[in-house]
Amino acid sequence: MHGDTGHPTTEVPMTRFPYFRRSRARRLLAAVTTTMLLLISAGLMMPSSATAAGPDTSEPGYWVVASPTTAVGELADNLSKRGYDVMEGLSRDGVPILATAAQAQRLLRDGLSVRYTGPLYQPVPVSAQAAADTYYGGYHTAAAHETHNQQVVTAHPELAALKTIGQSWLKTQNRGGHDIQALCITKITTGDCALSTTGSKPKFTLMAQMHARELATGELAYMWIDYLVANYGKVGAVTTLMDTTELWVIPIANPDGVDIVSSNSTRPVSQRKNAHDNGCSGTGLGVDLNRNSSYHWDVNQGTKCTETYPGASAGSEPETRAIQTFLASIYRDTKPAADFSAATTATTGTFLTLHSYAELNIYPYGWTNSLAPNNTDLKTIATNMAKSNKYTVVHGDGGLNYFAPGATDDWIYGTLGVPGYTIEVGPSSSSCSGFFPAYSCMASFWSRNLSAFMTLGTAAAKPYPTGS
Repeated sequence: MHGDTGHPTTEVPMTRFPYFRRSRARRLLAAVTTTMLLLISAGLMMPSSATAAGPDTSEPGYWVVASPTTAVGELADNLSKRGYDVMEGLSRDGVPILATAAQAQRLLRDGLSVRYTGPLYQPVPVSAQAAADTYYGGYHTAAAHETHNQQVVTAHPELAALKTIGQSWLKTQNRGGHDIQALCITKITTGDCALSTTGSKPKFTLMAQMHARELATGELAYMWIDYLVANYGKVGAVTTLMDTTELWVIPIANPDGVDIVSSNSTRPVSQRKNAHDNGCSGTGLGVDLNRNSSYHWDVNQGTKCTETYPGASAGSEPETRAIQTFLASIYRDTKPAADFSAATTATTGTFLTLHSYAELNIYPYGWTNSLAPNNTDLKTIATNMAKSNKYTVVHGDGGLNYFAPGATDDWIYGTLGVPGYTIEVGPSSSSCSGFFPAYSCMASFWSRNLSAFMTLGTAAAKPYPTGS
């Protein structure tokens, strides 16, 4: 997701959106705008549903921005370039953003309409706040994930192996930080779980919390690990998958960022990026790791303090380099370097990165609307995922002019030929929407996405059956 909240914003000047030309229309629009400004100031902007509360003027909230003269895609691009925190959802009636009431007022003064859709935070039960190594009602800290990884390996040495694949930015600076960990889950036989492309089993990798504030993603990784090791020998599909496939999990791709998020147990910090010092305050700190890959890196994705800042150069961040080096070490390269040259039918492996929120199954490419050369097979897998989670299947900009150059899923497909997917977890409204859904929502997220994970794991053996 995009973003620029919790810190001062430097905006790129934007041409004001034109009012209707007829004088009567101008007067009407001016009256409506004045009314909306008063509603925002009073904390009474109309919500998206009858049960939604009015905006809390002291904290960011979710809004939908629309223009009578500008298409949704163009408006989204414009707002993003100005530093607004633009969401990825398929909202045809406007652009969803995370913003303060003051930011919404500025948009109203530009002649845009702004509709409040919900708060950033959900209530946290008092009884859940004291749980060890958790925050915001049950979400696990980065340290808790590391403890969990080791516990799984200790309890199930025949089923799991733990690897350190790199370091976080803070650790490279000797300022604390974390190792980046990857867990290999399979019925271990000779040669399994090696950082090598010579292994006999195909690989499926699930990666989570690259964007630190996307809480549900790390929890799904945690639950996926537990589900696999608990059900080997008990559930036929799990046993077959673990006998034949290496199931890798990177539960926390951005641990420094997660430390920042979890530093407030009831009001998580809205930190998207890593912790790379860049002279910016608040959540302007860091680099967007999902714009930092060495494939179609784009310097124009954002300036330093914006949420999509791609870094000083392609692959500039240690987390990015760790992930790319790891993936290149376990997957065979079956794709020519040209963007639109197809990977071969001999390709094995699949890859999934979890993000939130928009209820989307995204398949390559994400940097362009042109179809990838393996489009038929790529889309088939995404469609099979949708049979369980019921999410919308999209590629490219999803129809909203929202591209993601420098993203990891494009990198693994564009450079190695391995089909890379993104699942955007969570709906666009209700207490289960947003970056900080109530922890109770995890049960529904899990039930909807488990079969999608199994689909990708099973597809790893032969992802391109038609080669088209």
